[in-house]
Amino acid sequence: MTRTGLCLTSLLALVAGGAMAQEMNFNRIASFDVSENASENPAAETSAEIIAASGDGMTLIYTNSPNGTVGMIGIDDPASPAPKGEVALDGEPTAVALLGTTAFVGVNTSPSFTEPSGYLATIDMTAGEKVEGADCDLGGQPDSVAMAPDGSFVTIAIENERDEDAGDGRVGQMPAGFLVILPLAERMADCSAMIQVELTGLADVAPEDPEPEFVDVNTEGEIVVTLQENNHIAVVSAEGEVLSHFSAGTVSLEEVDATEDDALSFTESLSDIPREPDAVKWIDDTHFATANEGDMDGGSRGWTIFSQDGEVIYDSGNSFEHALIEIGHYPEGRSENKGVEPESVEVATFGETPVVFIGSERGSAVGVYDVSDPAAPQLTQILPSGIGPEGYVALPERNLLVSANETDLGPDGGARAHVMIFERQEAEAVYPMLTSAGADELIGWGALSGLVAGEDGMLYAVNDSFYAGSPMIFTIDPSQTPARITTAIPVTQDGAAPAGIDMEGISTDGANGFWIANEGHAENGRPQVLFHVDAEGIVTETVDLPADLVAGATTNGLEGITRAEDGSLWMAIQREWADDPKGLVKLLRYAPESGDWSAVHYPIEAAESGWVGLSEITYHDGALYIIERDNQIGAAAAIKQITRVTLDGLEPAALGSELPVVEKEVVRDLIPDLRATGGYVVDKVEGLAITADGTAWVMTDNDGVDNSSGETLFWSVTLN
Repeated sequence: MTRTGLCLTSLLALVAGGAMAQEMNFNRIASFDVSENASENPAAETSAEIIAASGDGMTLIYTNSPNGTVGMIGIDDPASPAPKGEVALDGEPTAVALLGTTAFVGVNTSPSFTEPSGYLATIDMTAGEKVEGADCDLGGQPDSVAMAPDGSFVTIAIENERDEDAGDGRVGQMPAGFLVILPLAERMADCSAMIQVELTGLADVAPEDPEPEFVDVNTEGEIVVTLQENNHIAVVSAEGEVLSHFSAGTVSLEEVDATEDDALSFTESLSDIPREPDAVKWIDDTHFATANEGDMDGGSRGWTIFSQDGEVIYDSGNSFEHALIEIGHYPEGRSENKGVEPESVEVATFGETPVVFIGSERGSAVGVYDVSDPAAPQLTQILPSGIGPEGYVALPERNLLVSANETDLGPDGGARAHVMIFERQEAEAVYPMLTSAGADELIGWGALSGLVAGEDGMLYAVNDSFYAGSPMIFTIDPSQTPARITTAIPVTQDGAAPAGIDMEGISTDGANGFWIANEGHAENGRPQVLFHVDAEGIVTETVDLPADLVAGATTNGLEGITRAEDGSLWMAIQREWADDPKGLVKLLRYAPESGDWSAVHYPIEAAESGWVGLSEITYHDGALYIIERDNQIGAAAAIKQITRVTLDGLEPAALGSELPVVEKEVVRDLIPDLRATGGYVVDKVEGLAITADGTAWVMTDNDGVDNSSGETLFWSVTLN
C-alpha cells in the first residue's frame, strides 16, 4: 500500500474566503470529554448538565448527576482544557452557582416524589473538596441555584417535581414547591437566616402546586423565577416579597412540522400553545429572557423577552426553529412534542454588545443574539453545541462561551458527555458549513448520505432512510460560504416515496438525471436496488441487484455509486457479505446498456474497535476515490480516510467467480480535518464529490440529530 497526500483547504481560510476578517464571531476551540474526570470508572455513565465558572474564569465546575458528583475543568489555556477531578456528594447534584472559588450546589436526596428532600452543599474549588458542616437543609427537592451579583445571597428553586406517571402526569401533586433565599456571610450560607417564599395561589394552572424551575437575580437583588408547569413567572425581592407575577402566555405558530412521520414538512400550524418557560435570565434590571421549552401542554419552540411587569417585549415565534431547520439541526422525531425545545438561556455583554444565548436541547445548537435593542434582537450566529446541551456559562472578560452537554452515549463507540468551549474571535464563523438559508422556500434537511458533482458547478446530495417519508435530492452551491442548499427535489415513484427507500449514494447519468444506490437490509426487507430518476426526481427505472448476489447480503449494503467515463456504474458495498473473505468487500460494476454485472474485492483496514467499512465511491480522472472509515467516535476514532483505486488495467470478474483484489492508496487521513472545528471526531463521513478541477468535497451524515450532535461538516480538499 502506498500513501500520498492531499492539500487541505484550511477550514478557517475556507470560511474567511481568503480575506482579512473584521467582524467578531464565536468559533469552537475545544471539547472536553467529561469521562476524563471520572478516574475511578471512566466507563460509567457521565453527564455535564449545569455549568459555572470561578470568579477568575480559570476553572469550570459542572454537575454530573448520574455520578453524584461535581466535576472541575481547568481552562488556563481554554484550547486545552484539563481535568481537575470530581467531588462526591451524597445525592444528585442539580445545579451550581459560584462566588469566587466557592461553589454552592443544590443536591437532591428525595426518597420519593411525595417525600422530597435536599440540601445546599458548599464546595471549596481550590481545595477540591466539600466544606464539612456547611450543608443547609432546604426542606425539599432543589432544582436551579443562582447567586446574587453582589454575593449577598444565593437563591434556590425548590421544585418538588411531579411524578409523571401519577395523576395523568398533571399538576397539582403535593407537596408544593417554593423558593428559598439564603443570605451569605463570609462566603458561607447562613442556614439559620433562610427565607422560604411560598408561591401558591399565583398561577391560573394548578395554583396549589407551583413547581419553580429556574431562578436568576439582577443587580438590584430581584429574583425572577419560572413556574414551568404552571406557565407562570414571578419576580421576588431579596426579602422574599412577591413584587409581580403573571402568566407566561401563549403563542400561535405557522410553518411548523407537528407530525412525526420521518418527513420534513413545515406546513402545519399550532394555536395558543402555552410557553411553559424553563430557563430564565435577566438581560438588564428590567428585562429578562425565557427559553420556552414546554412541559405538560406547551413549548412554543422559541424564546421571549419580558419586562418585569409581564409585558412581552419580543417573541421569536417560529424564527429560532426555522434558523435551526436551515442548518440541518431540526429533530424530526420531536415534531409532535416541542420541536427544537429551547431550554437554556445565558446572558452576557461582550465589548459593548449585550448578548443572549438560546440553547436548543433537542437541536443540539445555541443561537447567539445581539440584544442591544431588546425589542428587536438580531440572530448573529448558531453554534454547534454538542448532544443534549443543558447549561451555558459566558466569560466575556476572556471572550469565551462554554456549553455543558448532558447526553452520554458511551462508552462502546458512542459520543460521551462533553463540555465545549467557544472563543469570540476576529474571524469569520466556521459553522455552519452548509445551510439552506436564502432559498426560495424553507428547506429542511439532514442525514445527508451521498454526494456527486454535476457538470453545472453544482453538487447534489441525497438523504437516507432517516427521512424515508421525504427522500430528497438537494442542489448545493459550493461557491458560496457557507455552501448553500438551493433546491430540494422529492424522489417519487407513482406519486409517492418509493417503498423501502434508503438512498446512500448518488451519481449523475450524463443526461440530466441521476442514478441512486439504495442500501438494502436483509432483516427488514429493504431492497438492494438502483433507482434511475429524471431531473424531476421521478423514478424511471429500477434495477435489482442479481438474486445470487443478494442472497449473501447482510444488514449493510450499497453505500455509494459513481459513473465512470465509459458509462459504467461502480458501487461500494459497506461491509463483507456472507460470500466475502474476511477483510474484503465488493466494489460492484454495472453496465447499464448491456445489463452485465461484475466485481472486484477491496481490502479494508483491520478495526481497532467496532468495524471498518466503505461509505462512498466517486470516479475522477481514471480512478475510483473511496471513503473508508470505522464506526467510532471521539478519541476511539482511528480510521477515516480517502483512498484511491486506479482503473487502469483493472479487470473486474464475473459474479460468482474469484474476484481480483485491488491495490489502494490512502490519499487523505480525514481525522485531522474532523478535529479542525474543535469538536470530537464524528463517525459518519459519508459524502465525497470531485469536481472537474480536482477539488474534492467531503460531507458528514448527522443522523437526523437523533443521538447525534446534529453537525454536518462540509469542506473541500484539493487532489494533487
